[in-house]
Amino acid sequence: MLALQYVRSIPSYAIVRAAGGRPDVATSALSMLHLGDVAEPELPASNWVRVMPTLSGICGSDLAAIGGHASLYLDSLTSYPFVPGHEVVGTLEDGSRVVIEPALGCVVRGIEPPCPRCAEGRPGLCYNVTEGPIEVGLQTGYCADTGGGWGEVLVAHPSQLHAVPESLTDEAAVLIEPFACCVHAALRGGAGKDDTVVVLGAGTIGLLTVAAIKLFTPPKRLIAVAKHPTQRDLAIKLGADQVITPSEVFQRIRFATGARRLDGMNRSLLLGGADVTFECVGRADSLNDAVRFTREGGTVVAVGMPGEEKVDWAPIWQRELTVMGAYAYGAEPKKKGKRTFQLALEAAPELHLEKLTGPLFGLGEYRDAIAYAMSAGKLGAVKVAFDLRGLKI
Repeated sequence: MLALQYVRSIPSYAIVRAAGGRPDVATSALSMLHLGDVAEPELPASNWVRVMPTLSGICGSDLAAIGGHASLYLDSLTSYPFVPGHEVVGTLEDGSRVVIEPALGCVVRGIEPPCPRCAEGRPGLCYNVTEGPIEVGLQTGYCADTGGGWGEVLVAHPSQLHAVPESLTDEAAVLIEPFACCVHAALRGGAGKDDTVVVLGAGTIGLLTVAAIKLFTPPKRLIAVAKHPTQRDLAIKLGADQVITPSEVFQRIRFATGARRLDGMNRSLLLGGADVTFECVGRADSLNDAVRFTREGGTVVAVGMPGEEKVDWAPIWQRELTVMGAYAYGAEPKKKGKRTFQLALEAAPELHLEKLTGPLFGLGEYRDAIAYAMSAGKLGAVKVAFDLRGLKI
């Protein structure tokens, strides 16, 4: 089958990283991403099924791996070579449309009894990611045995499949996976009706986090921080009460919360500030700002995938902040154990997610696709994706 494959190579990783992850180097012959014919993944067990991707998104975590920015923490949780693509809408052999819930937990791996986290309905935190009939991997798209959305065929366990309602186009359905992540983040953060909430970053994850907070944990005031004009417009449409630029973060949050601003040698800080902050960038500057404008005793939720970033822990310590990660999805205790993917599918139609998807590229245009995705915000795009609908299996 035709697929893009990520082939682990320490020399290639060093070259791409030294080039700062530039798209021309990250997709060159020296890179770790290669287009070609690869073996179709085999069904690991009799109850697994083949899925033919129709659209597959290019995620920030994919770009981090391709550009040499991903944390090496993830290396031992991944098997190589793998076909990327975990934001997937596709069809089964009977023609029905599905989205993939990528987490490869105990149920998927056929392990009984399940580990404690899977027993809680949290397969993204599974202890057994090295066990069972498939290779190590946290998710579809990072496992050598499952395939991924950037190829003609992947294999999935029935528990990973969610039917796509007719009300959702492929362009909307391809965003269900990242939207589910953001619904989980919103519920983790648990903002209250009297809170001031800040969403820092307005790429795919930031915008969908704004939508999820507005739908599931609506606060008194929801402030989005966005760099680019298209991002600012979309943040308002998805539920933000106010949109500010990164350069005015401290001043605007000060006004919104009645905080006091202090300007130090390298960064400002607020005495007071946001009640809950959702950090959706994953970079050092953004993380360091978040812990300085979130009020004493407040909460910072890390939603964007961070690498090995230098963060000053002094404000976390002195302000007694609660800092939590929000990864993947599962059964949501605050919604009586309902699965995050189902919550996302039910909420999606009113959001018109298809407006966030595009441009679309064929697999053969992957160099252009990756370059576009790396500059999506500047170019007025949100979710760049691969379109496999023209490929014949």
